Amino acid sequence: MLLAEVVAVSAGVTATPSRKAKISQLAGLLKGLEPHEIPIAVGFLSGEVRQGRIGVGYAFAFGIEVTPAVETSLTIAEVDDTLAAIPTVTGSGSQVRRARMLEGMFARATAPEQEFLRRLLTGELRQGALEGIMVEAVAAAFAVAPAALRRALMLQADLGAVAAIAAQTGEAGLADIGLQVLSPLKPMLASPAASIEEAVSGLVSVEWKLDGARIQVHRDGSKVRVFTRNLNDITDRLPEVVSVVLALDEETVVLDGEAMALRPDGTPQPFQETMSRFGTEERAFAEVPLFPFFFDVLHVAGEDLIDRPLHERLTRLDAIVPAERLIPRLSTADPVEAGRFLDEAMEARQEGVMVKDRGSLYEAGRRGKSWRKVKPVHTYDLVVLAVEWGHGRREGFLSNIHLGARDPATGKFVMVGKTFKGMTDEMLAWQTTRFLDLEVSRDRWAVYVLPTQVVEVAIDGVQASSRYPGGVALRFARVKRYRDDKDPQEADTIDTLRSLLQES
Repeated sequence: MLLAEVVAVSAGVTATPSRKAKISQLAGLLKGLEPHEIPIAVGFLSGEVRQGRIGVGYAFAFGIEVTPAVETSLTIAEVDDTLAAIPTVTGSGSQVRRARMLEGMFARATAPEQEFLRRLLTGELRQGALEGIMVEAVAAAFAVAPAALRRALMLQADLGAVAAIAAQTGEAGLADIGLQVLSPLKPMLASPAASIEEAVSGLVSVEWKLDGARIQVHRDGSKVRVFTRNLNDITDRLPEVVSVVLALDEETVVLDGEAMALRPDGTPQPFQETMSRFGTEERAFAEVPLFPFFFDVLHVAGEDLIDRPLHERLTRLDAIVPAERLIPRLSTADPVEAGRFLDEAMEARQEGVMVKDRGSLYEAGRRGKSWRKVKPVHTYDLVVLAVEWGHGRREGFLSNIHLGARDPATGKFVMVGKTFKGMTDEMLAWQTTRFLDLEVSRDRWAVYVLPTQVVEVAIDGVQASSRYPGGVALRFARVKRYRDDKDPQEADTIDTLRSLLQES
């Protein structure tokens, strides 16, 4: 298939606000693909390339100046082959050779195709074809149930590969996809609750919400793999987690949990200390030791547990993991008792509690009401859109951040406010370096950045606003922490913030 056909559908999806129309256009294109083209096109239309990061940044992609082709001739398979070849070019002069490869590809692209490729390579392709819409489009194109597709995607975590299976073998092929130990699966997510009373309905499991970072740990004999919530393999960076899991009696197991840096008194270190061990910066584990704690088990000794109710999974978890490595939890139907448990979590300097339906199955990527998170301070995950230069004591640092909420209809980000509050000197230094690396343009007042950095902010509420395009503005926003463990697509939506207007 020609790249031009994908570009045309991308433009059509961007232009329409109708979810139904987006799905129809995407499904129509998917039906016309050859089997080997399906993973490529699904990735492109989701704003991703199959190769992940290939070392092509904003300046590189937008710095290429090649006269556009007049006629379309470039295929998506040829683009995919070029992107796969670029990371293999190493050694002396590799930058020049990589640039020539990209220039050769761009020389065969028309002007619209060049613009599409630039945005695809830099993660800027926000066309409203996020995963939820793409799942429905794949289901429609290949006549499979969306639920069957979502379950397969949870287990394989690669929509392009899952779409290819759906096209070739339908629901039967999807049903054959199982949990693979040592291969990550998408984590189950929680939705916020305004209060413990709202969250507790019937008999529930209430557990501390730790101020740590999500981990998924797989063990198969002597092999252990540790993954982040984004499914990145960080095994080599967390040797103490590996040691804990190797000490378990059960030799084949998949665990869901949190890792956290602790002070000598057992209270959590600042979140950034924990995340320093997850990042690319190398820090000795003796300097910032991490302690794993687990709250769920997804597989034991060849048996998948994701379709078992939570109370059964917890019973199996208790039999496998020592008590000191379990996250504190309580089974109750009493909101007052749950409230006391929340108070205990806060006294221990944790974030709050998770309230879970004891009958719930493990549904990766879903933010339903089976899992609810209760935090005394209302916090939201937003995306940084721009940063203003500081004044006075902050002169020379990027300080005041522009905050955006995700618009689920378009995949873009809607500005909802600014803040410079809650930033330590260390955070100011870090974010200045970080956002200059993400810079796409600037003016006298601000540096505009790629919308990829998630930040958790605490707010006192929202108010209606004609100043911002989303019609809502944050009240007294302050930075809690930067979330390098979250992708922009996990940011809270503009709809979530608008709903707060009705509560105020």
